[in-house]
Amino acid sequence: MEPGTQAPDFTAPRDGGGTLTLSALRPRKVVLYFYPKDDTSGCTREALDFTARAADFEVAGAVVVGVSKDSVKSHDKFVAKHGLGIALVSDEEGGICENYGTWVEKSMYGRKYMGVERTTVLIDGAGRIARVWHKVKVPGHVEEVLEAVRAL
Repeated sequence: MEPGTQAPDFTAPRDGGGTLTLSALRPRKVVLYFYPKDDTSGCTREALDFTARAADFEVAGAVVVGVSKDSVKSHDKFVAKHGLGIALVSDEEGGICENYGTWVEKSMYGRKYMGVERTTVLIDGAGRIARVWHKVKVPGHVEEVLEAVRAL
């Protein structure tokens, strides 16, 4: 996933029913953010931060899409519980995470396991990767991504 390369396209089920196809969002810019799990503290904070700035992303010509391996049912509960205003895509099979390199080996308390690395990918209006943030720390991240969107 290098800047300038074509972003891997996908069609996946999303919250609220229906599907989302990445290439169908063009010519808008896309902020594709990968997160580990619905309704956990860091993931909730990140989703709330993106929701709070959703109108600013819209004005900047971008749409925000969250991706995790949670089910659509889980996404629907997460959206309803926290009043989220961003699209959430379900990648239960893991293909999107694999294609974007976010399904990685992690370690906690010396135990190794596979999981989603918190990553954000900014995709330009032509469907090319403009910027990638790996191992995202949530505080201040949304503002940094919004600045990058505005600079595109």
